[in-house]
Amino acid sequence: MTVETVKTHRVCEGELRYCKHQSAVTGTPMTFSVFTPEGPGPFPVLLWLSGLTCTEDNFTTKAGAYPAAAQHGVMIVAPDTSPRGPDVADDPAYDLGQGAGFYVDATEAPWAKHFRMESYVVDELIPLIRAGFPADPVRIGISGHSMGGHGALTLALRHTDIFRSVSAFAPIASPMNCPWGEKAFTTYLGPDRAAWRAHDACELLREGLAHGYFDDILVDQGLGDQFLTQQLKPDLLEQACREAGQKLTLRRQDGYDHSYFFMASFIADHIAWHARRLA
Repeated sequence: MTVETVKTHRVCEGELRYCKHQSAVTGTPMTFSVFTPEGPGPFPVLLWLSGLTCTEDNFTTKAGAYPAAAQHGVMIVAPDTSPRGPDVADDPAYDLGQGAGFYVDATEAPWAKHFRMESYVVDELIPLIRAGFPADPVRIGISGHSMGGHGALTLALRHTDIFRSVSAFAPIASPMNCPWGEKAFTTYLGPDRAAWRAHDACELLREGLAHGYFDDILVDQGLGDQFLTQQLKPDLLEQACREAGQKLTLRRQDGYDHSYFFMASFIADHIAWHARRLA
């Protein structure tokens, strides 16, 4: 598969590349950024999934992750959040359509044609990174924010053969039980709530699909987050982990909101946390 390097930047003694390729999974061009530390590698990989309305650029320019990534020798890959283009289904609302892929494979028309973000990440992007970059093929972790935090948790729990560590910032803890998730899942997966369970971290934990696999899950949640009570509901994740016997380190951070200022404040902790587990 041909990957086009759109632009490069020198940062923290390493290299940041913005890349583009034609995806066989989504049927559209897809974009992502890759930070590679200085040195020959192979490097452990942290895959970052961003939230609603984001592209690959939000985390790349706002999170301030690369000093810590360089310090710990971690490659960071940040893909776009959905397929895009004039022929791709969309919705005028910010929480549906382009920019809001929810990291699931849609089964409903017209979304099913292009919105296959789980398969894109797992079956195309990760093999592409393994083949085209100095990445360790085994030492892979995943993290994300909000919708991307939901994606990080569910993809990690569904693909324990790929991911060795998982963390999240302000994740949508149980999409089946919040307006964002109910809207997206109804649209992409149909009205049968039984089909949603495979994409809800709390339900996956209760089913024990990854029981005992992760030594810990790290989650940071700002207590000043405007979406905390109605959309994110970290208490549900805490309860599901307790019932499943899965260790969870849930850090409730006083005063922090839902913005990238929150992530920038604690991203170094997450990178160090993943680096220890991917060593």
